[in-house]
Amino acid sequence: MGDSAGGTDNFGMSEALATLQGLLTSGETLEAWAAQRRLYALNHRRALIAATSGRFIALKRRVFGGYDSADIRWQDLKETRISAGMFAADLMLIAQSSSDLNIGAEVNRVWSFEGLHKVQAQAMYRICQQHDQVWREKRRVRELEELRAKSGGVQITGQPAYGSADAAGAESAPARRLRQAREMLEAKLISDAEFESIKAKIVAGL
Repeated sequence: MGDSAGGTDNFGMSEALATLQGLLTSGETLEAWAAQRRLYALNHRRALIAATSGRFIALKRRVFGGYDSADIRWQDLKETRISAGMFAADLMLIAQSSSDLNIGAEVNRVWSFEGLHKVQAQAMYRICQQHDQVWREKRRVRELEELRAKSGGVQITGQPAYGSADAAGAESAPARRLRQAREMLEAKLISDAEFESIKAKIVAGL
């Protein structure tokens, strides 16, 4: 369990933590958790949030016992924000509604948690940021691979022949691929060596 735990009895969250442990899947580990301070839960049941190796989990106690749970997979996370005071902190997570490296999802989920124990919330924020950076890099690599495929690995069979009448007045397929590769080079998405390799493939296909 993460350093943010602090002491189960201090926060009266023994039952919630036991429930949380029961929700973990095989191989999933609990990295940190944060509890809502009692002062901020006078009009509702206290909330408990947790960061695991695979997702963000939120638990909220029911009035007559038991808990409701919801989670956000790290690949869905788009942004994490924290606002800290002297003793408490608020945490906000923004996640896309669908996932699996789907960069174009339009509908976002916004989760807010107020009055969390400050040290716990800060630990949660750091872990959320770490997972967010990992998945941002995975998405960047995915985008780069797709751009490379479009620029250097796309077959041009069925495209108008270079210099043919059908291609008159329009950019040819090899020219388009070369232009895309040059744009990638200028955007520093590929190296000089990768650009030369792509260019060689385009020329060889003429």
